[in-house]
Amino acid sequence: MNWLLVFVGAGLGGMLRHAVNVTAPRMIGTDFPGGTLAINVLGSFLIGVFAGWLAFRIGEAWSLPARLFAVTGILGGFTTFSAFSLDAAVLIERGEAWSAIAYVAGSVGLSLVAVFAGLALIRAFA
Repeated sequence: MNWLLVFVGAGLGGMLRHAVNVTAPRMIGTDFPGGTLAINVLGSFLIGVFAGWLAFRIGEAWSLPARLFAVTGILGGFTTFSAFSLDAAVLIERGEAWSAIAYVAGSVGLSLVAVFAGLALIRAFA
């Protein structure tokens, strides 16, 4: 059942992401990736809302299924940046500022290096 909750939620999240990606260029043009920015910011806000709600407002019995459907599923399908943001926030709230800085810098820096490495690999064989 847990796999099904994640599967259905991710499908919904992916559809929402597609809707934003189709709508944003019509509204703001294509010179700036505003759709992706909006998805990342909105997803980060929503994961904060869901994480807080799950932690402070609902009972334990609902916590895992609701988290799997809403956070892992919908928000995971919408944007994984929200999970990245929550992980960084948790490190900061635990007083682990240096770990948070390393996590953010490493995630962004290494991800950019990985994208360029992937592009270079394909270019080498093209």
